[in-house]
Amino acid sequence: MKIELLYFDGCPNWAVADERIAEAAELVSREDLTVHRRKVATEQEAIAVGFTGSPTILIDGQDPFATGDEQVGLACRVYSTPHGLAGSPSVAQLVDALS
Repeated sequence: MKIELLYFDGCPNWAVADERIAEAAELVSREDLTVHRRKVATEQEAIAVGFTGSPTILIDGQDPFATGDEQVGLACRVYSTPHGLAGSPSVAQLVDALS
């Protein structure tokens, strides 16, 4: 399983997402799991990769948190979590997505 964390410099939430991904990965105990971090630097690159805000988390190329309302571009992304809106999915949401 391949996890890709897409972010841009200046996003305060990508580091939190990175920590939560690591915690969720430990909890699901999958040996085939790899995490790649990818910085998106320009608006053109954001369009080319379909970057829907920082952080974007792709699991095997799919965004399990997409609602269809996201806009492509260099912007911060907001996630709906059990505790309200947040800059990253919760650990529990990530565990569900990885399971």
